Amino acid sequence: MRRITVWLLSTVAALVLLFSYKTSTMGVGGESSAIAAGTGGDAGTGPAGTDTGPSGTDADTGSSGTDAGRYDGSVAQTRWGPVQVRITVSGGKITDVTTLRVPDGNHRDQQINDYAVPILRQSALAAQSADIDTVSGATVTSDGYRESLQAAIDAAHL
Repeated sequence: MRRITVWLLSTVAALVLLFSYKTSTMGVGGESSAIAAGTGGDAGTGPAGTDTGPSGTDADTGSSGTDAGRYDGSVAQTRWGPVQVRITVSGGKITDVTTLRVPDGNHRDQQINDYAVPILRQSALAAQSADIDTVSGATVTSDGYRESLQAAIDAAHL
């Protein structure tokens, strides 16, 4: 009888501990990652001080792919949050890729994106296209990044 009582109490204690454990995806933190907060280039929640036209390009850019300008990709809705990039084009080539939005709902999202976004940026600049590899451990962000990048490239007519 004593063994059954000890076993039952141990099981109840283990279940209480298990259900009270908070995972990294349960709490939405108030802080944002360095990328989403804008502390790494022009990154932020949107273009600051620019007049973005209906096609997702800055109002001062032309429609030709050889014109210099900045082109925003569409917002890719992923299961962890939105992803959006902006490309800068000069001489018909992508000269910069800036991340405007990445998932940043919790600390783990921030860690993943602080690691993955620079790799995705370098890959996009090297490939000059959205045909880039997925960053291991950041599959969802990589997929959203490629989707938004392709939309920006399409807007730039490259």
